[in-house]
Amino acid sequence: MSKKEQETDQLITHILKGIEDVKGQDIEILDLRDIENTVCDYFIICNGNSNTQVNAIVNSIQKTVSKSLKEKPWHIEGSNNAEWILMDFVHVVVHVFQKHIREFYDIEGLWGDAKSVKIETTY
Repeated sequence: MSKKEQETDQLITHILKGIEDVKGQDIEILDLRDIENTVCDYFIICNGNSNTQVNAIVNSIQKTVSKSLKEKPWHIEGSNNAEWILMDFVHVVVHVFQKHIREFYDIEGLWGDAKSVKIETTY
């Protein structure tokens, strides 16, 4: 495993921890590495029940990744209305949705060629 792959795996682990710490729901990882011309290697998608929870998920991810890996997202979009917040960590892009917005945009459907892993949660 290359250094980049190890760093990406660590990043994903800490992003997932940040999501789970505030009970983000329906967590899914899309592996885009085998698809040509993609903007990153992975999408991590999850949702919250309100704009408050969506913001809490994003803040938890930032705190967990920053504390553990000393990394910050390169870019964050959508914080104003917190219906869909995108966090760009370059190789990994995190999409945090409110449930109805996630259903409307159906990113998993748009990226149907990607390998998909659903993360089971116990809450």
